[in-house]
Amino acid sequence: MEPIHVSSFVGYVYPNETVIAWTILIAVYPYLTGLVAGASSVSVLYTGSGLKEFKPVSRLALLAAFAFMLTVPIVLLSHLGHPERALGAMITPNFSSAFSMFGYFAMLYSFILFLEIWFEFRVYNVLQARKSSGIKRLFYRTLTLFDDNISTEAQAFDHKWLRRIVIFSILGAHGLHGYVGFVFSSLKSREWWSSELTIVIFVISAVVSGIAVVMLMYLVVSAFRKSKVEEDCLRGLCFYLMIFAVFTLFLEGVEFVSLLYKAKEGIDLILEYVTGPMFYRFFVVQFFLGAIVPLMILFWIWKFKPSGKKLIIATSVVSVLALIQVFMMRYNVVIGGQEISKTMRGYLEYQVPIFGIEGALAATGAIIFSLCLTYVLAKVFTIGFEDENIVDDSESYSTSNTAEET
Repeated sequence: MEPIHVSSFVGYVYPNETVIAWTILIAVYPYLTGLVAGASSVSVLYTGSGLKEFKPVSRLALLAAFAFMLTVPIVLLSHLGHPERALGAMITPNFSSAFSMFGYFAMLYSFILFLEIWFEFRVYNVLQARKSSGIKRLFYRTLTLFDDNISTEAQAFDHKWLRRIVIFSILGAHGLHGYVGFVFSSLKSREWWSSELTIVIFVISAVVSGIAVVMLMYLVVSAFRKSKVEEDCLRGLCFYLMIFAVFTLFLEGVEFVSLLYKAKEGIDLILEYVTGPMFYRFFVVQFFLGAIVPLMILFWIWKFKPSGKKLIIATSVVSVLALIQVFMMRYNVVIGGQEISKTMRGYLEYQVPIFGIEGALAATGAIIFSLCLTYVLAKVFTIGFEDENIVDDSESYSTSNTAEET
């Protein structure tokens, strides 16, 4: 990886700080893990809690979480100068290193997500195998481990284990993203990162981003399919989004006020930094456009309960602004923490390059890739089957088998 130099700096800065080690790809990394945790939370609203109004987005949220999870290591490996060396961290673990242990936690949670998807879609994959032939039939039979039993007892068994796996899934999702927050909060050398509230803010804002991305994907899919949007589902998602957005705004405000109240050495430099080069990123985009404006729209949705196009437009705007807010929060943490000099007597001004592996296009491409992967998984796992078709198809299939044997 070629070093990324900053464009300028103010005050006293160490020479080695003029190279930004963690670039925008590392900002995308906690953003994607947050989307994993948030999307998993949305899927649990139906599979774990049984809230029927969230059924239209439950399976989509689950597949989105898996797609985002598969994209996370791609981002990290792209950042490394020698991605092949990442294997060394896996075969020679350092239990005192937070980053070293992340690989094991990520693999474990990916396996949990895979099991959750397998049990959730097993019956649907069986039906798809029965309706297919050739390579496609073999593919879906392989997904089901060549099991075509969709009897009532088999479905009850799937549901029982799915409910158990969901518990580990939600704990693993938030534990994984809280672990990312722990990485930053444990670095005492950076005043901007070293905060006890960082872990909590990361987890709660992850739910905000997850709800927002699932809601936006649901609206886009419904528009392309020209299908009816379930307004109760949208209103329910908006309500939960409003609750978690309030907590996120409150905690981020408390964290900043706490930093000012402690008034440690270098606080004057931090104030100069956030009111200078970071003003628009921090106060305008992250707090005003990304937090306060969406909260006003969400309160309007909750209070007046609009319907039709008004509800769709409002939820679309809220989703986009919430996603921007969470990404800007991650960016301000990762990049902002490095722009403040360790001497606390100077700060840097980093400009994100457009091209290159560490550029804005590469970071945007990683997010787009995860969305495209969600689309592929949705096609593979055949979202669209209705529950009532399962019994009918099972009965007809058993009848046809009996006739063939006779």
